[in-house]
Amino acid sequence: MFQIKRRKDGNRKWRFMCTICFYQDSRHKNSLKWIQEILNAGYMSDRKDGITELRINGFETVQSILESLLPFIRFKKIQAKAMYNAVKILSNKRFVDLDDYEILHLVDLMIEIQNRNYATKSKKSKNELLKIVGLTP
Repeated sequence: MFQIKRRKDGNRKWRFMCTICFYQDSRHKNSLKWIQEILNAGYMSDRKDGITELRINGFETVQSILESLLPFIRFKKIQAKAMYNAVKILSNKRFVDLDDYEILHLVDLMIEIQNRNYATKSKKSKNELLKIVGLTP
C-alpha cells in the first residue's frame, strides 16, 4: 500500500506511508511468522474476521525488501515496481526537501498502485490527492 496519511504535527499536515502487507487465514499464520523471521521485519496482527496480517513499514525497509523480491514477484509486479520507485524517492530525501515535481510524481505512482489493487472502499481521485498535498490543478 502507498498512502497519504494525515498528521497533526509538522509543517505539512500529511505524510506518505509505504506498507507491504501479507494476509493469511489465521489458522495458517505460521507462514506469516516464517516470512517475518526471514525478512526480519514487520508486525503481525489478528483481525476479527479470522485473517492475520503481516505489515512491513518504513521506506528503507520496504525498498530493501522490494529490491530483493522484485525478480521473483509474479502477481502485483506493476504495483511492486511503482512502490519501489516511490520508496527510492522517499528514502533518498528528507520529506521537507521534496519539491512539487517529486510530490506530483509520487501521487502518480500512488494512483498507478491504487488503480491496480482491489479495494472495497472508495478510492481518492488524483485531484483529491493533489488537493491534500497542496498541488491543486
